[in-house]
Amino acid sequence: MSDTFIKKIFQPSGKGKAWRAFALIMLLALAGGLVVGGSSYNKAVDAIAAKTDNYVKLPYMKVIPFRLGLDLLGGTRLVYKADLSAVPDADKVNALDGVRDVIERRVNTFGVSEPLVETNKSGNEYQIIVELAGIKDINQAIKMIGETPLLEFKEQNNAPNQLTAAQQKDLNDFNKAAENQANSVLGKALSGGDFSALAKQFSQDDATKDNGGELGWVDSSSNPEIAAIAATLKKGEINQNLKQTSQGYEIVKLEDKRQKTDPFSNKPETEVDAAHILICYKGADSCTSNLTKDQALAKIKQLKAEATPANFKDLAKKNSTEPGAATTGGELGWFGKGKMVKPFEDAVFAMKTGTISNIVETQFGYHLIYKESERPVYEYKVSHILIKTKSVQDILGNQSQWKDTELTGKNLQSASVEFNPQDNSPEVSLQFDSQGAKMFGDITARNIGKQVAIFLDGYPISIPTVNEKIPDGKAVITGNFTLEEAKLLAQRLDAGALPVPISLVNQQTVGASLGHDSLTASLKAGLYAFLLVALFMIIIYRFPGFLAVLSLIIYTILVLSIFKLWPVTLTLSGLAGFIMSIGMAVDANVLIFARLREELHKGKPLGMALEEGFRRAWPSIRDSNSMTIITSVILIMFTTSVVKGFAVTLIIGVLLSMFSAIVITRNFLKLIPVDWLEKKRWLIGMGKNNADISNSYANDSNGIKNI
Repeated sequence: MSDTFIKKIFQPSGKGKAWRAFALIMLLALAGGLVVGGSSYNKAVDAIAAKTDNYVKLPYMKVIPFRLGLDLLGGTRLVYKADLSAVPDADKVNALDGVRDVIERRVNTFGVSEPLVETNKSGNEYQIIVELAGIKDINQAIKMIGETPLLEFKEQNNAPNQLTAAQQKDLNDFNKAAENQANSVLGKALSGGDFSALAKQFSQDDATKDNGGELGWVDSSSNPEIAAIAATLKKGEINQNLKQTSQGYEIVKLEDKRQKTDPFSNKPETEVDAAHILICYKGADSCTSNLTKDQALAKIKQLKAEATPANFKDLAKKNSTEPGAATTGGELGWFGKGKMVKPFEDAVFAMKTGTISNIVETQFGYHLIYKESERPVYEYKVSHILIKTKSVQDILGNQSQWKDTELTGKNLQSASVEFNPQDNSPEVSLQFDSQGAKMFGDITARNIGKQVAIFLDGYPISIPTVNEKIPDGKAVITGNFTLEEAKLLAQRLDAGALPVPISLVNQQTVGASLGHDSLTASLKAGLYAFLLVALFMIIIYRFPGFLAVLSLIIYTILVLSIFKLWPVTLTLSGLAGFIMSIGMAVDANVLIFARLREELHKGKPLGMALEEGFRRAWPSIRDSNSMTIITSVILIMFTTSVVKGFAVTLIIGVLLSMFSAIVITRNFLKLIPVDWLEKKRWLIGMGKNNADISNSYANDSNGIKNI
């Protein structure tokens, strides 16, 4: 990077360019400040609107939270060892990535805040590292994650759920006994019995029994059945009549009630009641339609032109490709934020009640949405006593629309991405072993024209239609795949097919209070570091030091905004890297100001000394920061996640520190009138003698020019 380039880009000459640069810097600082303090801005908007009776209603800003790591938020870190001894060397990386993909999807079912699942190789040992920030039921997480991925092939199930007479009698007797016991406990509770003691004695909910049935705060998203019962109660009340849920008979006591608010924007949460029409197409997730994407788009446009609130559900029954829409009319019921895919959710919450949306595209196809109603979300602090009942599924097992075929991943030799020779589109090729080939041939023979589902860990990853019997054990899954989608499907299939057992080798739990204490201590350390650096700069370098502190404030705002927007997962080591970068951010200013004083001691005028100070300091700044960047890149490439967090925040801080010193500080100095500063040289730590030398230097220079 040449000095000429630096001068052109980072050192604009002339006051006009300096003012333009200053305006750009302040605009960046304002934008960064809004990103960092978005929640404060939204509160100010509400305050202004309240004072002006909503006459002045500024737009809200989307609040972006910091992504906190395990050691700051609390949670659990699990390290698994993957046994790849039976996997060929060429397939090891793909097998490990496939297992990671399965574990990541399993972790997402817990609703963990920003889970981290990554692979690592230490010597000859392959590891999978799982960080579950904020996880509560760690034993369930370990159980779910620790199971080997299960790949299954299933066919459609037409068998009815039917009990024998003896089974039906046993079911009725069991549930009648449960009802009698529940009524007895309810009577004791309503007659003034100690609810906590009754829960400890009679409740069959093992998770809450020991603490007196306390469920804590629930809402329609986290526990809809209990929330529905609590919504009918007043504070301190117990439901007067026995309530039956999917688990059994519930006796609920409402301890407290409050309106739920978003923890980041502090705005009241709402939920909506809506219906939708889905038109899917070949290649869309879970789609069985034969429509092309263009045909599906044309059809949804036609429905959009026809749809009204009055006929919406009839159109959904006749046209929607969503399973069950012919009965439900596309009704989705009540749901809150986070329950739908993002494009769908953004559209429905932005709509007015009683309106029909524009066409919304998701991975499932094209949607029209009819927003029927919207209401506030309340959460309830409750205690409960559960008396369990049994269902038909408890006796027969979960007979869904799919049934097992006994063909599993152990019979699949490989799955790979190939390209259709006719149109060069990507497709997934399957190769079974001899036993699997025979089983697959039988399955395809009896399901011609029907669908066969491929499940991974109980989740359908592909539902192709069988066109003909496939006796040789070689099959091709076609669809409107992108190359990445085809690779992902092949990877998931291999994850279920390859023998990759995993074992838990390390478990570390971090309490939420410990994480909070660590965060508080880190923030204090950062604040003290900033104040000490600011004090040092102002005492030693005076006015330029003060400008450097202003530059450092803008630097801090910009770094924190990048942490939010990227987003960067902040860990303790990451915060250490950020705090260290504060010192490095001012290091460049120290080099520049030291050079500036050297030039002034030589007798050069202030304007010339300033230019020379920046020019001569740049090679040192460039080289020292380049070494730090190279070291950080090496740490990112070859170390574990803890050290990576430090390196990522450090490299961001170093890059912005150069911008801070060379652009922000320099343009601040360019805005100060040189003549004014020449008269007040004590502001830059220079005495009168230096001023006389400088004036002499200037006079000699003028004399040379005149000659």
